[in-house]
Amino acid sequence: MGGEKTMTTTLAAALPSDKVERGSMEPSESTPKESGVITDRELVERTQGGDPTAFDELVRRYQPRLLGMLYNMANNQTDAWDLAMETFEKAYKSIHTFRLDSEFFTWLYRIGFNLTVNFLKRNKHRHNLSMDDEDFDLQNRSEFIDASAAGDAERQARLTELKNKLNESMMKLSDQHRAVVTLFDIQGLSHSEISKIMSCKEETVRSRLFYAHKQLQKYLKNYL
Repeated sequence: MGGEKTMTTTLAAALPSDKVERGSMEPSESTPKESGVITDRELVERTQGGDPTAFDELVRRYQPRLLGMLYNMANNQTDAWDLAMETFEKAYKSIHTFRLDSEFFTWLYRIGFNLTVNFLKRNKHRHNLSMDDEDFDLQNRSEFIDASAAGDAERQARLTELKNKLNESMMKLSDQHRAVVTLFDIQGLSHSEISKIMSCKEETVRSRLFYAHKQLQKYLKNYL
């Protein structure tokens, strides 16, 4: 168990996530409604009723987290933005198929996940940019979290080295294993949420996580 916690901490510290702490998710129908806070379900109902401004709010609400997942899977800034736009476009066109007893963010993530997996299959020959490519300045982009920003120079240098190695190691994983690591370790989703997004059993999620962690521990043995 200690190794699992170390791996999760290492990944969360070094990779962009826009992770939302457990319990601070955007309000859903099951969350007690605070004064003036509109739930996801209300926004979906308004969108289904023909109000496009309601979907604009859903985009603002989930774009940062969705971009974090897509970037960690695709490892390319431009691809992540394109996939995010395609995800929201498909979600908007399919909004009437959304069941109101479901969680909007898992439905949205499932669309993004499937689009990204298909995109990666079509583009296996492409050489993706690294996480530290000069045209992707994590320190200055509000869409992504850079955990090194608050550290001193030595710590930042260590994190930069770790980020480079971790980026290289993540790209050695299969698309499915990289996705499950991104969703669990970096974005903090539960096994149940991940199983809905990836359309598989929770046992499969745990099995993929176990294998991916073992592979990353092997790749990063000098850094853990």
